[in-house]
Amino acid sequence: MAYVLTPPATVGVPVHGSKDLFPVRRIFCVGRNYAAHAREMGHDPDREPPFFFTKPADAIVICADPKNPAKVAYPSATKNLHHEMELVVAMKSGGTDIPIDKALDHVFGYACGLDMTRRDLQNQAKDMGRPWDMGKGFDQSAPIGEIYPASSIGHPAKGAIQLDVNGKTRQKSDLNALIWSVPETISYLSGLVALAAGDLAGFVDGCGTVTCTLV
Repeated sequence: MAYVLTPPATVGVPVHGSKDLFPVRRIFCVGRNYAAHAREMGHDPDREPPFFFTKPADAIVICADPKNPAKVAYPSATKNLHHEMELVVAMKSGGTDIPIDKALDHVFGYACGLDMTRRDLQNQAKDMGRPWDMGKGFDQSAPIGEIYPASSIGHPAKGAIQLDVNGKTRQKSDLNALIWSVPETISYLSGLVALAAGDLAGFVDGCGTVTCTLV
């Protein structure tokens, strides 16, 4: 028995300090998990239950070489493209109903990524009570840097959040400003889906460097 088409290749993200790649299974993003951004979007940043959206694995753009920035095409059908820096959590294992105090045991490491959004399409979908998929999960909507293993850097709960565009700072805060912490969010998400090795979770907003050029 054979496939009628060639199966798509597995998307791999570079691992810092290694020649190996992290195989991506699914991408989950938690929405409005950063107080300042929630206010910016006109919402109360109090701890309402987290909510999630997804991006396809092949939306990833590898941005791991500052000397050779990746190129990200300006997407079609939008005049209002937004960028949000995120802390990305790479899962080495998973399960359902993971206790908060066991959540970090399932984390392989951390990366920095961008959540690219066609904001006009997203807002139009919101107004019409429709899904956000075409506003969030389009081609090249998930640039990401190297994954840093937790075995090397630990599990960051605080640290600088900053996004510079053409030398000007656009976002700046600290990871301790997340409304829902990484362990809390993993635990909550595992109550909705069975998490597994290879899953990525993006937590708006994040820290570090992702170097890419919009073309």
